[in-house]
Amino acid sequence: MNKATPYHIPSFLFDDKYSLYRHLALQAVILLITLSIFFDAPDKLNLTINRFYGWISYYLFMNMLVYFNVYVLFPRFLAKNKIALYILSVIAFTLFSLFFMMILQDLFYDIGVTHQEEPSVMAIFLSITSSMLSIFLFLGGVSAFLLFKRWMTSNYRMNNLRLATSQSELNFLKSQINPHFLFNMINNANILVDEDPEMASSILVKLDDLLRYQLDGSTKDKVYLEADINFLTNFLELEKTRRDQFEYKINVCGDIRNVEVAPLLFIPFVENAVKHNSDNLQKSYIYISFESQADTLIFTCENSIPTHIVKKKDGGLGLANIKRRLDLLFDNKYTLEQIKTDTQYTVKLQLYI
Repeated sequence: MNKATPYHIPSFLFDDKYSLYRHLALQAVILLITLSIFFDAPDKLNLTINRFYGWISYYLFMNMLVYFNVYVLFPRFLAKNKIALYILSVIAFTLFSLFFMMILQDLFYDIGVTHQEEPSVMAIFLSITSSMLSIFLFLGGVSAFLLFKRWMTSNYRMNNLRLATSQSELNFLKSQINPHFLFNMINNANILVDEDPEMASSILVKLDDLLRYQLDGSTKDKVYLEADINFLTNFLELEKTRRDQFEYKINVCGDIRNVEVAPLLFIPFVENAVKHNSDNLQKSYIYISFESQADTLIFTCENSIPTHIVKKKDGGLGLANIKRRLDLLFDNKYTLEQIKTDTQYTVKLQLYI
């Protein structure tokens, strides 16, 4: 799958692997801003020890402004659309910053005072106003960049999610309900038309429901979990008509009436379970469970492993593609465990929805 960057924006702006370089670039900008403290005039350089201490304080002060906004104010308020609280927090933080700046100027007086005359009230007012506006603009610029970064990241993830979903659905259509499977189901129904018309009709109804859900439901972003479970049930019921010694169970724990998931999210795991537990010599099984707990959904799929394993040429959806889709859907807010013994294979997927 190709990773498309929306609007051709360089990944340097939002890719986590460039995080260190973005911090270094930010430090370079702060350094350039704070170096102005050494100049009393464009052509007059002041390199006194007191001025050097003032620069260090100013440099640390600017870093405090940036990183407190980045790691405290922005994620706690603005990122959660609490705009009013964010504005109030910025105002309070700005007033604190001005107080802190006045202390610095008092400690390093030759930085803040360039002449010996007592400043007028208007000069003090303009100085404070100018400082407040500077801090507001500085914090605003940082916040604007963070909002832009979040927007670009969201667009990037959505773009890749569309690609991953399309690929997942296409692979599913090719490998899951393949012509061989359809032929077997239709052939079974044809044989049973005279012997057991009820069973033949049941097979065709389930096959119709399965294909209808696959074509209609898969075009949606979200479906109810109950619908996806019905889909899995129909699929396993059809599989059961083909195998004499096959059994399955689907257990649901908790209230799932309002739980929504991405369509066709669990079928790749069930597909793999079916393909790797086919055994006509002894009993085989697939046990599936869904457990809903507050904001967590736990999916478990257990299947028996046959004594004589028959290798399959077609493998369905690969684990890498499944994990890729989970990454895009849940932004790493999930856990996936795989446990294999000599007789059983278990997949446990925990989603934070």
